[in-house]
Amino acid sequence: MTIQVRKSHERGTADHGWLKANFSFSFANYFNPENVQFGMLRVLNDDTIAPGMGFGTHPHDNMEIITIPLAGGLGHRDSMGNEKVVSFGEVQVMSAGTGIYHSEMNASATEVAKTLQIWVFPNQQNVSPRYDQKAFDLESSRNSWVTVVSPNTQPAEGSIWIYQDCFFSMGVFDANESFSYTTKIAGNGLFLFVIEGEVRLQDQHLGKRDAAEITLASAIEITTTAAATLLLIEVPMHHN
Repeated sequence: MTIQVRKSHERGTADHGWLKANFSFSFANYFNPENVQFGMLRVLNDDTIAPGMGFGTHPHDNMEIITIPLAGGLGHRDSMGNEKVVSFGEVQVMSAGTGIYHSEMNASATEVAKTLQIWVFPNQQNVSPRYDQKAFDLESSRNSWVTVVSPNTQPAEGSIWIYQDCFFSMGVFDANESFSYTTKIAGNGLFLFVIEGEVRLQDQHLGKRDAAEITLASAIEITTTAAATLLLIEVPMHHN
């Protein structure tokens, strides 16, 4: 097993006033040749969006885009005719495929919105664009993983899917819990992102918004040293 820790303060940043962003991987004006992607995981942006502001209409193609609101909600509009609000507790996926236009605006005029936007390279090019979102109750499954995103080839019950052999698991854990995660597809890497709290992974200590890139591991053991909310992305390390 190899573990590469990525501390929260080492991330790229941007401050546009209305948008305060942290980039786990090279994005926009932040470029780090040592940190462009982790396998098929290309983008993990940790955004705080001012009330009433957001991302105007813009295009994407051939990318799986996953949005996880951490506070507040985003008003979503796209060229497929979807007009929705995706709120805390929900996860949104879009397969951009042959091409889409969309906008994501803070749905509140008074409260900031905090979101994770994540891009994963697809395993199929030029699919028909698609959109899905679903609410997940992490509290009712406290101290265990909930699979929120899974592959189109083996969708997990209750999850939403993307065009990649990739699993997103989330969980809310009490302090001093020890638990494991076993990779579902041999050879996949694991990207652990601490949304809130503190954990120990082998001899590494991870705090809020820290991450660990884990390869050559069939399973990992995690212990919470404080109550924690975690995101774990299991992702292929190479195009399949």
